[in-house]
Amino acid sequence: MHFNVEIHLLASLLLSCYSATQRISFTSAEQLDSIQRLFLDKLREYSTKSQASGGPVDAGPEYEKALSEELTKLQRLYGSGVLTKFPEFKFSGGYLQSVKKKKRKRKGKQKLKLIKL
Repeated sequence: MHFNVEIHLLASLLLSCYSATQRISFTSAEQLDSIQRLFLDKLREYSTKSQASGGPVDAGPEYEKALSEELTKLQRLYGSGVLTKFPEFKFSGGYLQSVKKKKRKRKGKQKLKLIKL
């Protein structure tokens, strides 16, 4: 179950790497070696597939089931609110009490004495 979620996270990471490589304009295709070119081609292929499917590529029914179970757990734990919105917390007063700081009593004046060698 967690394995499928990790696949989705890996896919998101690859997609963000792809968008970062697109932003680098000083590297042309001629300057890339064959491994880099293959990597970028695979990222482009994954990007087009994920945009066409509107989600993770080759997710399958196991992934969809695991995702729905995890979302159900989150809704059960954190309420029935919308999971894409940050929760609003409401605190009522009276829980905190002010504490007076006690003053420490000093025993006379203490001075450091210099010792001459």
